[in-house]
Amino acid sequence: MKTQIALALSVVLGLKIATTNLKPNAIASGQSRSTSNQAPVLVNTCLITNDVKRLAAFYTQVLQMQPHQAADNYFEFRTSAGVLALFAADAQEKYIPGSATPGQNHSAILEFRVQDVDQEYSRLRELVKSWVKGPTTQPWGTRSIYFRDPDGNLVDFFTPGASGRQ
Repeated sequence: MKTQIALALSVVLGLKIATTNLKPNAIASGQSRSTSNQAPVLVNTCLITNDVKRLAAFYTQVLQMQPHQAADNYFEFRTSAGVLALFAADAQEKYIPGSATPGQNHSAILEFRVQDVDQEYSRLRELVKSWVKGPTTQPWGTRSIYFRDPDGNLVDFFTPGASGRQ
């Protein structure tokens, strides 16, 4: 149990930032970067919530994957590009008092690339209670749907368009 809590703490406290030896614009080209000039790579986003089990159940259905549960108050959805973590607000408060206010996100968007936005919209229509924007082709070429999770976090499911946005 202590190792599970330590894992959750390392994720929440350090946001689990790793490094890479690639230049930011060299990822596609395969160019390497000197090891003395390493750039951080975001690999984990953690949402603090008052109801971790409710949010885990929601994302289990939305992402169609089972989370890894490190403790009763910590879940991880491990995608191919990074981790969406969920951590209970009362546990966060014990470790870093006053550091987070759950359900108050009004500035970040969780973006997930999907195969077919319109198909996802049809699948999620009954599950999602708060739709922000239905299927729309954006000016930059992606096709997106925007909705809020049960805590009010904004989620974008998108399919790259002609611009090739990944």
